[in-house]
Amino acid sequence: MRITYRTEDNFDYWTKRWDAIPADKASVDENSYPAKYAIEMVGKNRGRILEAGCGAGRILRYFHDRAYDIEGIDFIESAVKKLKTEDPSLKVSVGDIKRLSFSDNEFDFVLAFGLYHNLDNDLDLAIRETCRVLKDGGRLCASFRADNFQTRMSDRLAARRSGVDRSKPQKQLFHKLNLTRKELKEVFEVNGVNVESVRPVVNMPIFYKFRMFRSKVQKDFDEHSGRVNGYQLSVLGNTLQKICMRFVPNQFCNIYLLTGRFYDKTRP
Repeated sequence: MRITYRTEDNFDYWTKRWDAIPADKASVDENSYPAKYAIEMVGKNRGRILEAGCGAGRILRYFHDRAYDIEGIDFIESAVKKLKTEDPSLKVSVGDIKRLSFSDNEFDFVLAFGLYHNLDNDLDLAIRETCRVLKDGGRLCASFRADNFQTRMSDRLAARRSGVDRSKPQKQLFHKLNLTRKELKEVFEVNGVNVESVRPVVNMPIFYKFRMFRSKVQKDFDEHSGRVNGYQLSVLGNTLQKICMRFVPNQFCNIYLLTGRFYDKTRP
């Protein structure tokens, strides 16, 4: 397990990030992360859904707009307020994945994209709490930051952009966990999830971090547009990304997508 450190803590990072963009519209690109995988998981099933770590709301609003019974939580209050202002009918609240306010066995699905890797010492507790609110046979779809070439390169680029003087001592604060496929599978299984699959997938391609590889409509970085429409590459960028994902997917994905079920072993 590798830990990424930065000079601001995780809470401040996400507060600044969500404060910088408006509330999301519903995802429109159903073939890209995370909508593709949320749709695969839920399908036409009308069971109750919890989106843990809903952020700016692109997945929450996708299912809400289609009359699914979905509730969202996030630990950044400003993100929740923006969503409630944008659409007061949304069921969304400030919440902590380690101490959920919901009853046992309340949800058929838990969607958690980019959530668990933000936890420092409480990952086991968070997974057990997730299982607690899932019904027997309930399903989990979660993404987790991969420990591979892409994320190591991303961390180097982020450190370079920050302008930190490496010759001077800096206070290093926890930013994210990075796990291998094996580590990810093991930590979820030991805490009660029957893991069905762990797949290498891409949120923001490494090539997108370089302007020359972006599509014409996204040359200037706009996180709000990228979140709703997908991070779009040029023809060359797409070609390079497809080659990398075909031959070395575990090194050029930036996240692993885990799916699994919770079975209540206390029941006969």
